Amino acid sequence: MPWPYWVGAAGLAVAVTGWLFSRRIPRAEPVAPELQINWNIFSETVRNLKFLNENQVVLNSVLGISWFWFFGATFLVQIPSYSQNVLGGDENLMSGLLALFIVGISTGSLLCEKLSGRQVELGLVPFGAIGLTLFGLDLYLASPEAPVAGITAMEFLSNGQNWRIVIDLMLIGVFGGFYIVPLYALVQSRSAPDHRSRVIAGLNILNALFMVIAAVMAMWVLGPVGLSIPELFLISAVLNAVVAIYIFTLVPEFLMRFLVWLLIHTIYRVRVRGIENVPDQGPVIVASNHVSFVDPLIIGGMIRRPVNFVMYYRIYNIPVLKLIFKIGKAIPIAGRSENPQILEAAYQRIHEVLASEDVLGIFPEGRITHDGEIQPFKTGLEKIVSDEQVAVVPVALCNLWGSLFSRRDPLHKRRPYKLWARIELRIGSPIPPGEVTAARVEAEVRQLRGDDL
Repeated sequence: MPWPYWVGAAGLAVAVTGWLFSRRIPRAEPVAPELQINWNIFSETVRNLKFLNENQVVLNSVLGISWFWFFGATFLVQIPSYSQNVLGGDENLMSGLLALFIVGISTGSLLCEKLSGRQVELGLVPFGAIGLTLFGLDLYLASPEAPVAGITAMEFLSNGQNWRIVIDLMLIGVFGGFYIVPLYALVQSRSAPDHRSRVIAGLNILNALFMVIAAVMAMWVLGPVGLSIPELFLISAVLNAVVAIYIFTLVPEFLMRFLVWLLIHTIYRVRVRGIENVPDQGPVIVASNHVSFVDPLIIGGMIRRPVNFVMYYRIYNIPVLKLIFKIGKAIPIAGRSENPQILEAAYQRIHEVLASEDVLGIFPEGRITHDGEIQPFKTGLEKIVSDEQVAVVPVALCNLWGSLFSRRDPLHKRRPYKLWARIELRIGSPIPPGEVTAARVEAEVRQLRGDDL
C-alpha cells in the first residue's frame, strides 16, 4: 500500500479514537438553555466579539492567545520552506522538523501541569514569552547563510552545529506550551459561565484573523521586501517581545505571578494544605501569621485568586519589593498616630476590594515576628469584619523562620539559610463573620502552625 494511504488510515484511526474518548466526557447541563442560535454569521460574529470586552483581563488574555497563533502560524507555515531552502534538506528533514515543533508544543503543554501545581499559574505566561523570543532570536543566529542542497535528515543531524537549530525549534514549541495553556485556562476561569462558550467563539474568530494577518505579513516580508525566512523569524521574535511587554503592562498580574513563581520554585519548595478552604468566588479575608518579608508573595502565589494584601507601609516601601507589592495592588497601612492619611486611604481601599468580591490578605500581628513566635493579633481585623461582614480564612506559614527573608539575624549577618527548603502553607476552614474575633483567629492560626516555626 502506498504511503499516502497509510497516512490517511492513521489520520482516520486517530480521529475515531478521539471521538471514542470524547464519549466518556461527563454530560454538562446548559447554563443558558434559553439561548437561540442566530444563523446570521455576520451579526453573530460581532455579538461574540463584544463579549470579549466585558472583562479587561479576559480581553487581554484573548489577544495574547491570538498573538500566539500569529507567532506559531508564522513558524509552522515556514518550517517546510525553511528546511528545504535554508537548510537544504529533503522531505524527511522537513517532516522531522515539523514533528519536532509540534511535539515541543505538546511537551510544554503537559509540563504546565507539573510546573503550575495543577492550578492556573499565570507566572508561566511571561516565562513562555521570554523563551519564545530568546529561542526565536537564536534560531535566526543559528541559521546558515548558504545551505548545502539535498542533505538527508541523518546527514543534517550528524553535523553537531545543526543541533542548535533542532534545540531552538524544540524549545520554541515547549515555551509556546508554557505560554498558551495558562492563557486558555484563564479565559475559561474568568469568563461568565452563561456566555463562556461565546467568549471562546470570539477567541477562535480572532485566532483565525491573526493567522490570516500572519500569512499576509509573511508574503509581504518574503516577497516585495525581499527578506529571508530567518529574517522573518527574527522579526517575529522581536515583535513577540514588544507584544509581551505591552500585555504585561496592561495586566501586571502576569508579571507579578512570574516573579512569585520564580520565588517559590527556586528559593523554596512550597506545600499547600487546605487550598479548597479558600472559596472560588465572593469576598473573603485571608489572615496569616507574619514570618518574613516574602509572606505576601508566597500566599499570593499559592492561592488561585488574586490577593490584595494589607501591609505595614514601611515594608511596602522597601526598594525592589515595593514594585512587586505595587503591581500586586497591595494596600499600605499605618497606625493612626503615625500617619492618619495612610490609615484612612487603607480602609477605603479595603472597602473597595471587598465590595468588588475579591480576596483581602492581612497579617493581624501588624509586624514581622522577631523571634519566630506568633504575636498577639490586633483588633483591626474585628473592625474590618464588623464593617464588611465577610468570612475570615485562617492561614499558617510554617518552616519559614530562619530563612534569608526572616528577621532571625540582623540584616548584615543574614545568610541564605533554608534555600530550597520545604515550607508549608496550611489553610483552615472559614470562620463566619459573626464568630470572628482577633483571639479566635489567632487561636486557629496557632493550631494550624503547631510547633513548626
